[in-house]
Amino acid sequence: MTTKNLLVELFVEELPPKALKKLGDAFAGTLADQLKAQGLAGADSVVTAYASPRRLAAHISHVWLKAEDKAVQQKLMPVSVGLDAGGNATPALLKKLQALGADVSDPAAAVAALKRAPDGKTEALFYDSLLTGATLDTGLQKALEEAIAKLPIPKVMSYQLETGCALPGWTSVHFVRPAHGLVALHGSTVVPIKVLGLTAGNTTQGHRFEAKVDKVVIKDADRYAATLQQDGAVIASFAERKAEIARQLAAAAAKVGNGARPIEDDALLDEVTALVERPNVLVCTFEQAFLDVPQECLILTMKANQKYFPLLDAAGKLTNQFLVVSNISPSDASAVIGGNERVVRPRLADAKFFFDQDRKKTLASRVDGLGKVVYHNKLGSQGERVERVRAIAKAIAQQLGDASLVAQADLAAQLAKTDLVTDMVGEFPELQGTMGRYYALNDALDAAVADAIEDHYKPRFAGDDLPRNRVGLVVALADKLETLVGMFGIGNLPTGDKDPFALRRHALGVIRMLVEKDLPLELGALVQAAGPAFGDRISDASGALVDFMYDRLAGSLREQGYSAQEVDAVLALRPQRLGDVAKRLAAVRAFAALPEAAALAAANKRISNILKKADAVDAHVSQVLLQEAAEKSLYAAMQDVAPKANAQFDAGDYTAALQTLAALRAPVDAFFDDVMVNAEQLDLRLNRQGLLKSLHEAMNRVADLSRLAA
Repeated sequence: MTTKNLLVELFVEELPPKALKKLGDAFAGTLADQLKAQGLAGADSVVTAYASPRRLAAHISHVWLKAEDKAVQQKLMPVSVGLDAGGNATPALLKKLQALGADVSDPAAAVAALKRAPDGKTEALFYDSLLTGATLDTGLQKALEEAIAKLPIPKVMSYQLETGCALPGWTSVHFVRPAHGLVALHGSTVVPIKVLGLTAGNTTQGHRFEAKVDKVVIKDADRYAATLQQDGAVIASFAERKAEIARQLAAAAAKVGNGARPIEDDALLDEVTALVERPNVLVCTFEQAFLDVPQECLILTMKANQKYFPLLDAAGKLTNQFLVVSNISPSDASAVIGGNERVVRPRLADAKFFFDQDRKKTLASRVDGLGKVVYHNKLGSQGERVERVRAIAKAIAQQLGDASLVAQADLAAQLAKTDLVTDMVGEFPELQGTMGRYYALNDALDAAVADAIEDHYKPRFAGDDLPRNRVGLVVALADKLETLVGMFGIGNLPTGDKDPFALRRHALGVIRMLVEKDLPLELGALVQAAGPAFGDRISDASGALVDFMYDRLAGSLREQGYSAQEVDAVLALRPQRLGDVAKRLAAVRAFAALPEAAALAAANKRISNILKKADAVDAHVSQVLLQEAAEKSLYAAMQDVAPKANAQFDAGDYTAALQTLAALRAPVDAFFDDVMVNAEQLDLRLNRQGLLKSLHEAMNRVADLSRLAA
């Protein structure tokens, strides 16, 4: 049976730009999956998604007009239920067969056509039938309805359609946007399907202003994109439109010269791609005076409010030019350029006004205002939160530095949240921290304090930079620990995919700072030290929080390429200095490559099981009670090996420590071959258990080696 390519387009009013790409991929993907499930498209069918501001479309190759018929075998019921003692069909069997469409006019013949086969402990009856393959008309109808139903619509609209039947009336339609056209072509043939009150045809609409014709006729599924671009002035492919915008942005920046480049922002590029059907990039300018405002403010207002691409110079500094992606291409673009320049000017003027007004008050004068800002109904105001962060920051700074660090960290912690009550951050919350740094420098504060005010939010996302100085590290740790301890203390734990207070991100931030900066701080002590700052506002949930943080650390390490066994072995000991974890993992990986590793890991696991079953065992060995040659040999080997391994461990050479312990393999194997640990004589049993306890402690300082056993 020959195949043809299929094209389906749903023409609608302007779709939500931030969701367009996801909508287009979901529409095409579900449509193809449903056709494949019905046997109308094969595994080798190629799916191409199209998405523009006013259309969702899919091109699917190798689609059949009718799916092949399929032989189906259905289990009916146990033989004991379907047949009586004489082998005749029971009423239950006849009813079941009739429901399946089988001919039961001759019950004996119907029974003879069934198959009997074992089904577990019983024998069952099976019915063979031929399932007629779906036709494209019915299959595409079902697939399209499913694709529409499964669209990840951010917000559904409701609108009315006339019923169009003998009795006039209206019916409600629920969809992302009102739909106005449907195209369904199998090759050049229209597939007669209906959806959302529309009947499929072969015509669609092009660009609102620049299409060559009112109705764009799609003569063949394979000519969809080319016809729409030629006659409709629309680039239907999201990916092609995005690439064209990127090309034009680069070309426009090159014409400006002086190393100018558009700001890189893939999310903005996606959003603009979803706003235009035929992109045309234009260069616009604003007054040089606005560059006195921090460039972060200007960039944010241009990107967030106007969807413009600011131009940076070769040094990464904002210029007074920006790029606009227009949806029209007039012969004279001066009016479009002028219009965009007029629109952006009030936005930039607002930013300048906020900046000028904010600088009239110092950050220190804004501290009291934080007492009026609610942080959480159980944890008080931002002012109260600031005092907790200060207390935690002081405790951390005292461990990391001198009185100067303590004083700077305290001041930075006190002022870190004050920009929340400025006009600029009130208008642009994304600039919190950034504006605090500018205002701190304006107040003539130390640069280290100003940087810490900005950096205490870092890392804000995966891969973000860490704070640039120790003051920032201290305040960032304190801020994140305050959030974690407070939220755990009132029971606000993340569940499933819900984490409204970003506790997972905060935990990973603390972990990254401790690990990457190799800070001489212990995780458990840090969490415990943060608790007193809350007084009696919270319950002690430090145990659960520490578990949570080790879980985050384990997940992060696995993402970095460490095996689950390696991570489990190291984190089973709950190392308090997280900066040591990487060295421990490297040591475990090197140890696992040794020929002695498997036997020692297995022995370690055996020792763990023996000690678990014994009462509290003291790691003490009496030489007088060592009777067997194997236990004497093991004791002697430990006296030689353990001090060397301990010295290497204490020096931080974990790899050497584990490799030194590998020498114990032979005496350990001999011990388990020749010695009965649980001897009947109590003093012998306790002594041998003590020997194993000593061995266990010596072997498991770097990691729990029993976790490496298969």
